[in-house]
Amino acid sequence: MLLQEELIQKYNVPAPRYTSYPTVPYWNDQKPTERDWFKAVKRTFDATNTTKGISLYVHLPFCESLCTYCGCNTRITRNHQVEPKYIKAILAEWQLYVDQLGSWPIIRELHLGGGTPTFFSPENLAFLLNGLFDKADIHPEHEFSFEGHPNNTTAAHLQTLYDLGFRRVSYGIQDFDEKVQKAINRIQPYANVERATQEARKIGYESVNFDLVYGLPFQTQESIARTLEYVAQLKPDRIAFYSYAHVPWLKPGQRGYDEKDLPVDAEKRALYELGLEKFTQLGYTDIGMDHFALPTDALYKAMQHKTLHRNFMGYTTCATDLLIGLGTSAISDAGNAYLQNVKKVEEYQQAVFSGELPILKGHLLTKQDSVIKQLILQIICKGEVNWTPGFWYSLEPEARAELAAMKKEGLLRLTEEGLWVTPLGKTFVRNICMVFDVLHRKKANQTKQLFSKAI
Repeated sequence: MLLQEELIQKYNVPAPRYTSYPTVPYWNDQKPTERDWFKAVKRTFDATNTTKGISLYVHLPFCESLCTYCGCNTRITRNHQVEPKYIKAILAEWQLYVDQLGSWPIIRELHLGGGTPTFFSPENLAFLLNGLFDKADIHPEHEFSFEGHPNNTTAAHLQTLYDLGFRRVSYGIQDFDEKVQKAINRIQPYANVERATQEARKIGYESVNFDLVYGLPFQTQESIARTLEYVAQLKPDRIAFYSYAHVPWLKPGQRGYDEKDLPVDAEKRALYELGLEKFTQLGYTDIGMDHFALPTDALYKAMQHKTLHRNFMGYTTCATDLLIGLGTSAISDAGNAYLQNVKKVEEYQQAVFSGELPILKGHLLTKQDSVIKQLILQIICKGEVNWTPGFWYSLEPEARAELAAMKKEGLLRLTEEGLWVTPLGKTFVRNICMVFDVLHRKKANQTKQLFSKAI
């Protein structure tokens, strides 16, 4: 069996995060028509709306300053006059969908992402959400969540969203070290995070999540240890401990620091191991794909009951089949089809105000795509998959050989009936999924680097 350092060297390769299959870079080149897309949406909506409801993702791209580590689609501005027009555009896009569905959608899951959703005033967020809810029913077991910046998430933001049904907030912390914060241009004192966390809990939020990132410039084991001590004092219900994705060819802002300042390979892995050890001591459970939760949190309970789901919003407790994304760059999933909106605010607004879907690109899944999609979802969400009869022998010899090697390395248990990811294998789950990613296997050597490294 390979030593841990040898495993890291072997598997620290560019790998997708698998919020979808096929992953976005490997979607079909042909853009779907509005007719094809709405047909796919309507089919899934009619089959599942009354039983599961639907998910909504709303992308609010505005930020007052650029965090240089960030890989999200953002618009940097201090002009808050942009809020009303953008909200009207989202509501216009929502109307396009409502007009096609034929009956009232039932919202089971709703997430406000960004950008910085709390860039918007509480009053404008209420206007946006009430506009969405005026055209829908709310599922009795709904889960509404939003991303907040600790520096500008006020008690008024928290109360307004709580009154509208939100019970989970996710704060982008990244790191508490001042040198690291300065390098990534995200200065947020511990006092601000403490205030935002305590106010959320006082109001009644059931789950507070912290996003942390390892592999940032100037991070050391000592600095990460200090950050983790701050985290321990506040003890959020969930933690997302992400590997920093250094993709300066996609995000030029990341060229603001030298690559020699980044911890890499075994050094970077040591940061993760330190976090894993601390989270375990604090009572968190490794959910998978760098997510941790306390036993009292719904995400942990979903893992225990094997009802976890994963979509473009990440891990979720809501296993809906239809996800509608609204706003710039938002991605929708209709089960057998994907669609992404255009990324520029002006182009987006022009399209929806003209009564057109702001389509950038999409993908209609083949039968093979659908099989692999479900297989990868099983591995990521349940840590196991049972093959259909004969599936093992349908795999390419190279894929079977890779899985056999992973078995010897202790990453998984493997039989002709299925596979089961081991605790060690959780670290390398992206690599395990990649074995089945036939599009990546075919095209990875033909294109420029598209993904960050797995570790």
